Amino acid sequence: MNGITVGEALVAELRRRGVDCVFGIPGVHTVELYRGLAASGIRHVTPRHEQGAGFMADGYARASGKPGVAFVITGPGLTNTLTPMAQARADSVPMLVVSGVNTTASLGKGIGHLHELPDQLGLAQTVALISEQISDASGLDPAVDRVFHRLASGRPGPAHIEVPLDVAAAGYAAGPRTPLAPAPPTDPDLIRQAATRLAEAQRVVILTGGGAKRVETGLRALADTLDAPVVQTVNARGLMHGHPLIVPASPSLSAVRELIENADCVLALGTELGPTDFDMYATGRVTAMPGLIRVDRCRDQLSRHKADLAIHDDVDMVVPALLAAIPTKKTKGGGAKRAALTRAAAWNEIGADYRLQVEVLNAIRDAVPSALIVGDSTQPIYAGNLYYDHDRAGGWFNAATGYGALGYGIPAAIGAAIAAPSARVICIVGDGGAQFSLPEIMAAVDENLPVTFMIWNNHGYREIAASMQDVGVTVIGCDPSPPDFSATAKSFGIPFATTPAEPDAVARALREADRLDGPSMIEVTAPKFEHRKD
Repeated sequence: MNGITVGEALVAELRRRGVDCVFGIPGVHTVELYRGLAASGIRHVTPRHEQGAGFMADGYARASGKPGVAFVITGPGLTNTLTPMAQARADSVPMLVVSGVNTTASLGKGIGHLHELPDQLGLAQTVALISEQISDASGLDPAVDRVFHRLASGRPGPAHIEVPLDVAAAGYAAGPRTPLAPAPPTDPDLIRQAATRLAEAQRVVILTGGGAKRVETGLRALADTLDAPVVQTVNARGLMHGHPLIVPASPSLSAVRELIENADCVLALGTELGPTDFDMYATGRVTAMPGLIRVDRCRDQLSRHKADLAIHDDVDMVVPALLAAIPTKKTKGGGAKRAALTRAAAWNEIGADYRLQVEVLNAIRDAVPSALIVGDSTQPIYAGNLYYDHDRAGGWFNAATGYGALGYGIPAAIGAAIAAPSARVICIVGDGGAQFSLPEIMAAVDENLPVTFMIWNNHGYREIAASMQDVGVTVIGCDPSPPDFSATAKSFGIPFATTPAEPDAVARALREADRLDGPSMIEVTAPKFEHRKD
């Protein structure tokens, strides 16, 4: 790569490592990053806000399994991207944010340069798993090696590289390379111990998190071998759709907790056992997990919850190893019955309002099979996070858990559509959350992406208003007026339909949208929450 700038060399290095799309808004502080972009073969998608760039990178990563990459400017570009980085960290999503920064000599001086921050690198380090500055022309290679090594090992999350203006324009010089060390093999003794315990147990329950979403075939075989119900957290939804052993319901529900607590061995695969998955109602009660065997690629996560046996490794390595080590398939011992009883009890537990919304989700799934459903914090997403059986592994994700950032759904759906061009993408957002990032729909127009933006319009922040009213607080600030979504869609130049929040009606509207090329919008009119007026 002789005779090129550091900025050009960075783009070439990203391409060499398999990056095929960058989400970014060019600025004067990233011009040198763009010098080599047009000829690199890397696709560039322009969001309307740097927060959108970060959320697009997140959606791309979840749909592809590869790190999503965002290019942002110094200062406000980086700070606008911190929220997506925090969401990615909470949900273990691999993301790389590349930012500019002011000239090397000016850093930390506080003399009023454009977009200046007191310590941009330090600010990024509060959220990123790793944050590197390329401080000179030969610093590119080792910095990129360190960043990609971190992205490939341990718990996934956001990483950051910043390039000072003067360094980005300087001639590239090769620096020392650090080869990626191969991952150590799975400890065979731990596998044998786990296999023995699982084979001897009579009432195994498997808990699955996002770390298991790419091992569906092996998980199905393991569940069948152990005759074990499989409980899905939010980030595992879509695994083993329709299987008699599946429990597509939140471990926060009492019915699911009872199933887990009555097990004699619990196998937890790739889940952090976090409060928004396991205690959504904030009861403060930790579910007992008898005979817990825990598998996770993050050593820190393994240390946070006491387990009878902890295996530090990728789930996709451990599941086939367990299958090979378990001697014989168990005789059917009631696993399917335990799963069915739990499904029925959980379905009753979520209540009539949420059941109706899950019926809408079921109608959406059946109208457009194997779609990617990307959501924001809104009523049908809350309902689905409690109980919903999606039909595509990794095809249900949203920002209503973990960090819980509003404005996520629309740009994340765009990133997912870039990553999975053959899939239909359905974005479900509320009228309130949609207003955080509505302009990003124009990026879907620019790219002609097959995304249906479904706006669940109940004219306000229903969940917040109900929460305020429940604790005796006068409801205020929860009734922002939504725009005319029909006029908004017309201004975007995309097809529009409106439908009541009824399963058959929503399915009809969605089937019509599915016949169209490019993006479209459906407004689902839901009842407004009529709170008390004190």
